[in-house]
Amino acid sequence: MVGEGEGRRGRTATRERLGSIRVRTTAAAVLVVGVALTLAAIAMVTLLERSLRQNVRTSAMLRAEEIAEELASRIPTDELGLGGATEDKEFLQVVDADDHVVIASPNVAGRPAIVTIAPGETRAIDPRSPPDVEPFDDPFLTVASSAVGTGQQLTVIVGRNLEDTVEARRALIRVLAVAMPLLLVVVGVVTWRVAARALSPVDAIRAEVDAISSRDLHRRVSDPPGDDELSRLAATMNRMLERLEAGRIRERSFVSDASHELRSPVATIRQYAEVALSHPEQSDTRELAEVVLEEDARLQRLVEDLLLLTRIDEGTMPPPTEPIDLDDLVLEEAARLRAASELRIDTRGVSPGRVLGDRAQLERMIRNLTDNAARHARSTIALSLRERDGEVVLNVDDDGTGVDEAERDRIFDRFVRLDEARDRDSGGSGLGLAIVREMATFHGGTVDMMSSELGGTGFEVRFPSHPD
Repeated sequence: MVGEGEGRRGRTATRERLGSIRVRTTAAAVLVVGVALTLAAIAMVTLLERSLRQNVRTSAMLRAEEIAEELASRIPTDELGLGGATEDKEFLQVVDADDHVVIASPNVAGRPAIVTIAPGETRAIDPRSPPDVEPFDDPFLTVASSAVGTGQQLTVIVGRNLEDTVEARRALIRVLAVAMPLLLVVVGVVTWRVAARALSPVDAIRAEVDAISSRDLHRRVSDPPGDDELSRLAATMNRMLERLEAGRIRERSFVSDASHELRSPVATIRQYAEVALSHPEQSDTRELAEVVLEEDARLQRLVEDLLLLTRIDEGTMPPPTEPIDLDDLVLEEAARLRAASELRIDTRGVSPGRVLGDRAQLERMIRNLTDNAARHARSTIALSLRERDGEVVLNVDDDGTGVDEAERDRIFDRFVRLDEARDRDSGGSGLGLAIVREMATFHGGTVDMMSSELGGTGFEVRFPSHPD
């Protein structure tokens, strides 16, 4: 079993190495260069062979035209330049209209026409392809030129050996067959080393990141010099680590504060229960029930707030699709406040405004704002709603003590309370304004905190207006 496990790990490591960027880059470079070299070699061989054959054809045609001119000048046959032909390099024949040989070079004397060809044409003959052409063992390129001699139409045929062309082609192929693999090896080695050098900072970053655990989020990867992709990658990784560290800190703070909030009502319930068990004759069942119900309601509100924030963070809430008359919600909340408190609720600034949203969540957002205002107001809360520049603007103002400007940036953070006391009557759970911000953002809006004209704190929430 140990051997099998080691074998599997070895195969996995081999697959990882074969799938690395370094291997893929080297393979791609070798493949691309190999294909390019192959195409270039084919083109080179083809062009060389075509050029050499063209040279042979040109020289053969000049030779045929020279003989044709001599025939037209009626030079005697024994004085024609036919003797220069050799058996393995060139042959010459002059044929009449019936393809009968009337004049021939010594190396083909007494033989019928080697090839049937019209003046101006070019034809190759290859003894390896039937029918065999004797006495030649090598391929020849033949050309023909018309001539007039002894009062009849003649055709001068000149054949030139192509063996030199074939040998040159073979020599070039042999050179390319040796040079191309060597060049591909050089390309592979250079690409491998260059890729290794270029990716070494990536390996260093990977090793550093791999060594960072959830307890070491304060660590950062080294920043390579320069302003290239690697330095930007390192900067991105460091920014990610900063976000993870900040999220970890917020998570710890969230858990700590949530534990504290949950512990308070649980401790209160336990305290009253222990007293009732220890001194049943002195306990008031009604009082105990009231305390338990009140603390249970507090627990329920806290758990609901936590669940809501979790759903928002996870992105599982369905998008808002219902047209909502926000002024109706504001007026309903004002009526609730009037019935539940002795504060003066001013709604003279409430005018119609419609948004696209979720009614329950908008009600919760407005209630959190008004509860916060009621907690700090001395005597008056002002609610206003209006449409402006394509937006619906909601304002909630109170005449309380206000908030220092330096504290306004953190007032919307979770479990942040500026009150020294932590009991629910003065400070709340610290999640109400965090939910307000999340709800505003969820509905495509924004929320800001400012000084109120009443002397206390003002909140302004802006939503995109939904047309009627």
